[in-house]
Amino acid sequence: MFRNQKLNKIIKNIVLLSVSSVVCIVCLKMPAYASYVLPYPSYMPGNKIYKISRIFDKVKKFWYFGNIAQLKYHLELSDKYLVEAKTLMEYNQYLLGADALIRSDDEFNQLPKYVLGLAPERVDSHPYQQLISEAANKHIEVLQTLLLETPKQFVWTPEKAKATSIPLHDDLEQSLALRKKVSQLIIK
Repeated sequence: MFRNQKLNKIIKNIVLLSVSSVVCIVCLKMPAYASYVLPYPSYMPGNKIYKISRIFDKVKKFWYFGNIAQLKYHLELSDKYLVEAKTLMEYNQYLLGADALIRSDDEFNQLPKYVLGLAPERVDSHPYQQLISEAANKHIEVLQTLLLETPKQFVWTPEKAKATSIPLHDDLEQSLALRKKVSQLIIK
């Protein structure tokens, strides 16, 4: 009798293991597709670690060499700075947001150079063209949302200095035009 209980327990464990294995195999074979996703906001201005992260971003450039690595590096920074700009503008920090947007544009503008550099290396550039196209579409979506949510112009008045006028919509429209231009240039 004790032997039958032990045997039944072993059979149950084998069946349970077999069923869970089949379920895992089926789930792993299903393709998972997610549209282009921007990163979670990193450290923001005002955080003690923010300046260190900016320095680290600049130092990382020397770590990534080669066209593919540089392309991924610049795209990653462009995404990061765009998310920073979006977050800052959502909290009405327009001066800091405009600065982050300029940095994002500078990084995104670097991408065609590295995609075009793949041709002499005989590397299939199609996956990278697709990646940049998806990134550009996501960036355009975010920028269009910001156009709706931000004022056309913002006047920043510091305590002991002259006021500065920031043409937010002009900056956002230039960023949109840059994303569209780079996307079209890369797809050609």
